[in-house]
Amino acid sequence: MYSLARSLLFRLDAETAHGVALKGLDLAGRLGLAERLGGGRVADPVELMGLHFPNRVGLAAGLDKNADHLDALGALGFGFVEVGTVTPRPQDGNPRPRLFRLPEAGAIINRMGFNNAGVDHLVARVRASRYDGVIGINIGKNLTTPVEQAVDDYLTCLRKVHGHAHYITVNISSPNTPGLRNLQFGEHLDALLGALREEGSRLDRETGRRVPLAVKIAPDMSLEEVGLVAGTLEANALDAVIATNTTVSREAVAGLAHADEQGGLSGRPVFEASNTVVRELRRRLPEMPIIGVGGIDSGEAALAKVVAGADLVQLYSGFIYRGPALVGECARALQARFAGQ
Repeated sequence: MYSLARSLLFRLDAETAHGVALKGLDLAGRLGLAERLGGGRVADPVELMGLHFPNRVGLAAGLDKNADHLDALGALGFGFVEVGTVTPRPQDGNPRPRLFRLPEAGAIINRMGFNNAGVDHLVARVRASRYDGVIGINIGKNLTTPVEQAVDDYLTCLRKVHGHAHYITVNISSPNTPGLRNLQFGEHLDALLGALREEGSRLDRETGRRVPLAVKIAPDMSLEEVGLVAGTLEANALDAVIATNTTVSREAVAGLAHADEQGGLSGRPVFEASNTVVRELRRRLPEMPIIGVGGIDSGEAALAKVVAGADLVQLYSGFIYRGPALVGECARALQARFAGQ
């Protein structure tokens, strides 16, 4: 059924199709049909970061930036859903067109630019949600905030979402906000994470509720750079790392339509680069939970991400191309992998 829906949706431009699909999913949710689309949630519970995950398959940030579709997406069988990236103030993002499909490569290029309705809107939507899985909230900075003052935006978001998230992700790896990736390295990263860890710990004590803090990093790093990032994560007692965001490389899609569009490339072409980062993180951080994302379009790909060192996985582009059936396929593959452990 999804193959038919996809053929119709893919006749529309990518961003219009995205909106239509989410509205259709909301309707299915209201009619009680969303669970059937996903085949029901696979039970494969795991405890990580002090949280109980119903299964190991999540939805990556970016698909539901404002948590407007949290209940409908959650009903598809995800064990956790990450919403955002959200910024302190609403912003429109980059001009359209800004989202492009590369179906021959199972890939997507986006330069959305953190388009979102602002953190207050997202918090209100999360509060109204009935989703019973784990909710992650991905936070970032506004385009007009100088990189030198980025910590202020992250702290604003942290304070506002702390009481409503099961975990919080610091997005410092989107290629679509100028200068953002500079925060991944050296003193910039140490200062940012130190401030967020201190404020997060204060909020934890104040509320009596511990909310884990994760960081999402890019695939476009050397192994040495990954090692430096890993050291900073460990030094600042981060709770998890998400590997990886989209890539700026076009080597794997050279010559395809839209391949030269500016933005982050996701989907199958980033699979191996993401796995390389996951393996190096696991070598450097043997105890830290790793959420693996990038190019998962089958149960076998989800399993390969776990073999590389991930504890949990997230879907995005593969979900666009394969539809809700991919959620259960990946969850069953990982359920079989961890059976009896």
